[in-house]
Amino acid sequence: MIPLSRPRLLLGRLATFVASLLLASVIIFLLVNLLPGDVATAILGDQADAESLAVLRAELGLDRPLAVRYLEWLGDMITGDFGTSVRTGQSVMALIAPKLGVTLWLVGLGMVLAIGVALPVGMFAALKRRKLSGVVVSALSQLGMAVPAFLAGILLVVVFAVELRWLPANGYVPFSSDPVRWARHLVLPVLSLALVQASVLTRYVRSAFIEVLGEDWFRTARSVGWTTRAAMVRHGVRNAALSVVTVLGLQLATLFVGAIVVESVFALPGLGRLLLDAVQQRELVLVQAIVMILVALVLVINAVVDLSYLAIDPRLRTTSEEEL
Repeated sequence: MIPLSRPRLLLGRLATFVASLLLASVIIFLLVNLLPGDVATAILGDQADAESLAVLRAELGLDRPLAVRYLEWLGDMITGDFGTSVRTGQSVMALIAPKLGVTLWLVGLGMVLAIGVALPVGMFAALKRRKLSGVVVSALSQLGMAVPAFLAGILLVVVFAVELRWLPANGYVPFSSDPVRWARHLVLPVLSLALVQASVLTRYVRSAFIEVLGEDWFRTARSVGWTTRAAMVRHGVRNAALSVVTVLGLQLATLFVGAIVVESVFALPGLGRLLLDAVQQRELVLVQAIVMILVALVLVINAVVDLSYLAIDPRLRTTSEEEL
């Protein structure tokens, strides 16, 4: 645990997080609002007259300076108001909230399954690296890294939904409505994400533990009577954790991108589907909100990973404090 008596350390991390979030908001706002095309024309159609277009631009605030629009958007966002959908008239958060739950279930379960597979398999591949079984595991993980998540999803649908008919091919049922059907609809999407991520994580876990096997302290543990497996579990996991946690943070970020594709393959009503629809309809307010939420989630993950370093290796706390 990170001592609460070190407020400078926590405040420094918090300041970095807030600064990153502000910079991300500026970049997102500029990228979305400087896209080619006219939002008013996209909404009213090419046949709309100039007067109607001007009125709609004024209603949307598109006739005001870009800096003013950004500051208003930032101020509203801080208070939890992400705006209103032009097409439906609904609050943006009312549209996003149910979709966010679907995406978080997909990403969360996918990563938990990937970690549950990668840690023991990667450790096994490291311990058996000079044997046939270890080589086979490494080759399979390398093959899994080359398979895109959408292709894995299609193959799973063909096998388990079309041929065997064990699981539904698409759709979604809320957990509150029917937990069993909810789980059945998520099995294939979660597997699609988890199989690819598990392959990537297995390679890094294997490399981290191979490095541990070459350390002096590990040879010392073996010389005093510890078995290789016992020494690895007792001491190796903690020492390899820094490398694994770093990759884990990066993979969690990329997992949100993969979820967008997987949601399209399995027709899941998540943030990915909502984002694609918003882009097609040029719902800029909705696009900004979704991207900002995804970026915020990634930054939160990175912050948690950063703080976990300090919990895993206390030596880093002194280094971090000296830099502040």
